[in-house]
Amino acid sequence: MRKSLIIGSAVVIVAAAAFTVRAQQDKSKRPSPPASAKCDLPAGKSITVDYSSPRAKGRKIFGGLVPYGEVWRAGANEATTFVTTADLMVGGEHVAAGKYTLFTIPEKDKWTLIISKKTGEWGIPYPGQADDLLRVDMKAGATSGPVENFTIGFDKSANGCTLRMEWENTKATIDIAPM
Repeated sequence: MRKSLIIGSAVVIVAAAAFTVRAQQDKSKRPSPPASAKCDLPAGKSITVDYSSPRAKGRKIFGGLVPYGEVWRAGANEATTFVTTADLMVGGEHVAAGKYTLFTIPEKDKWTLIISKKTGEWGIPYPGQADDLLRVDMKAGATSGPVENFTIGFDKSANGCTLRMEWENTKATIDIAPM
């Protein structure tokens, strides 16, 4: 009887551990689930941004949770990736085809987009200016209404697309065009 109880307990413990590991690997169950945005460019080229989308949950976001004037990882969890299969002009600056990490510096009236050459890291800490490919100004303004989930998206334009980041009551944008 005692042997059966020990074996039964061991089976329950192993099953619980396996369930816990599986739940941790299912990123869709995170408080800030994964999200993706894509812009299709001519000649089969594209830009893809993968990020985690935190929720506002009634918190003051910009100027609160995300301080003004400080580098922010533009999402949650793993670093936000920016992958382009085409050479681009981002805010008037050249970005070669490749894989990068995005950061921002939010301000009330403008943001700075940072494209970092360092990839594969967790979202924080920011690796530093020595790894920056470029820093360019983004336009910032108000959204048409509250945005609960941090969102990165692309709006198609005649020359490429506009990268858009929205959360709380703030929207930041920058034009991107293929070379």
